[in-house]
Amino acid sequence: MKSFFKTMLACVAGIIIAGILFVFVLVSLIGAVTSMGGEDKGIKENSVLMLDLDGTFGERADDNPLASLMNGGLNSYGLEDVIASIKEAKNNPDIKGIYLQAGMMEIQFASLEEIRGELASFKESGKFVVAYGDQYSQWLYYLASVADKVIVNPEGSISWHGLASQPIFFKDLLEKVGVEMQIFKVGTYKSAVEPFIATEMSDANREQVTEYLASIWNDVVNAVSQSRGIDAGKLNEYADRYMDFCQAEEYVECGLADTLLYKDGVLDYLKGLVGIGYDDKLEVATLEDVKEKIKIDDIIKDAGEGEIAVYYAVGDIDSSTSVDEGINSKKVIKELRELREDSNVKAVVLRVNSPGGSAYGSEQIWREVDMLSAVKPVVVSMGDYAASGGYYISCAADCIVANSTTLTGSIGIFGMIPVAEKLLKEKIGLDFDVVKTNRLADLGSQSRPFNPEESAILQNYVNDGYDLFLKRCADGRKMSVEDIDKIGQGRVWTGSKAKELGLVDEIGDLDKAIEIAARMAEVSKYNVASYPAESDFMTKLLEGDDKDYMESALRETMGEYYDCIRFVRNIQNIAPIQARVPFDLNIR
Repeated sequence: MKSFFKTMLACVAGIIIAGILFVFVLVSLIGAVTSMGGEDKGIKENSVLMLDLDGTFGERADDNPLASLMNGGLNSYGLEDVIASIKEAKNNPDIKGIYLQAGMMEIQFASLEEIRGELASFKESGKFVVAYGDQYSQWLYYLASVADKVIVNPEGSISWHGLASQPIFFKDLLEKVGVEMQIFKVGTYKSAVEPFIATEMSDANREQVTEYLASIWNDVVNAVSQSRGIDAGKLNEYADRYMDFCQAEEYVECGLADTLLYKDGVLDYLKGLVGIGYDDKLEVATLEDVKEKIKIDDIIKDAGEGEIAVYYAVGDIDSSTSVDEGINSKKVIKELRELREDSNVKAVVLRVNSPGGSAYGSEQIWREVDMLSAVKPVVVSMGDYAASGGYYISCAADCIVANSTTLTGSIGIFGMIPVAEKLLKEKIGLDFDVVKTNRLADLGSQSRPFNPEESAILQNYVNDGYDLFLKRCADGRKMSVEDIDKIGQGRVWTGSKAKELGLVDEIGDLDKAIEIAARMAEVSKYNVASYPAESDFMTKLLEGDDKDYMESALRETMGEYYDCIRFVRNIQNIAPIQARVPFDLNIR
């Protein structure tokens, strides 16, 4: 008995000591995280807002306090924060200009288009924008070209070579492992299935990719031409030369850059712009500094006549088992219903950045958006993608706003069901037998392909899904089903072309969508609130896990192949009937 009590007391003592140690480590960790940015100095007089464009990018930043520690110190940028910070810098008298430092960041043109537009608005205040890069990616050069001064390192480079799309095809790989994809689709241009059944683009897919690449590139060239004062024809000549490996002096000679400076020279140049001596310290405000200032301003903001809610629907639709990953239809429906029932919310802007996903999940979200629009104005703001299922959930809105380089449309449905007969029998050595009460009871077994009757059933199911998709779009856009079908067929359009076709109402950014929503709601004074609401510091800290780190590490390691690998890994979680654009457009 004594031994028992000794053991029990030892266990209790161990638990208490472990608890104390845990609290100590947690407090220390919190202290380390909160002190990473140095002391809270606020925004000082004659400051320059620095946007160090190196890290990860999304619609909303990953503010998990452990993220930067786990990701090797990489910055996490969200379009929402970047736009808000540029606006704050424009109106803050202590901030004299913006310094763009181009690094390595994967970001799409539509997001860049919004940031670039906000920087152009910033310049109207009379403040400066200076850009510097060791190696400008083509994506970030497009952004930097709006600056008053584009500076490149004397040994640096500017990527300027045009756009290319190089999809990856899995057909031969699947054959090697004994897997075949059974395909059921509607839409001549519905190319999402091609990587699994072909080794090259179909003629129809090549046609649509050629058109939307040309449209995006034309927008990029025209924007750079206007900012840099270089003829569009000349810019295309430079792209044909592949400017990536030129001597840095050539960038200045052809007008892509203004001057060559090392980084210390850039700092001296900035000091001159803000009017301080070269021996003085340049006050640099970070994105975090400005975000804190915005939070303080929000606390004292007058509620006005109500709230315009901006709801972010980002990622694949129902393609993950995680509630917090991508667009989970059940979660989105619940949260949109809450906005519908909230009398303080006068209008909703649905920010869609999605290539689509589950056709069933898209239909469920569509219904909630339709019900929401019957109660209060709903305006869709399209990000980089709002295609297929992304367009499905958008079409019930009262108004659709897209960037000119947004990829949208892709109105079509497909089914993709693997059969692993060769893998299971020939590669692994498994044999199957079956007993069934009815003729088609074993339909869908991966041990055998569909027979003609079963294939017809699946194809009819997909056809019905496409017909419903057409009806939803026709009702939402006030067009006939026949007219929607003509521009549907799974074809991807840019935002500018979609406006010509009637799939989009306005070309513009999120701000424009908010303005339209306020006008529809007939409110002149309002707050803008983002949803889903972000978790507090402690929640983010405690919810952080190794999965986020592993995903980040995999993305960094695999680069442009990450999305392909991710799809193959998650293929068992993907709904068999999809409304989705190609799994990897791979635009470079």
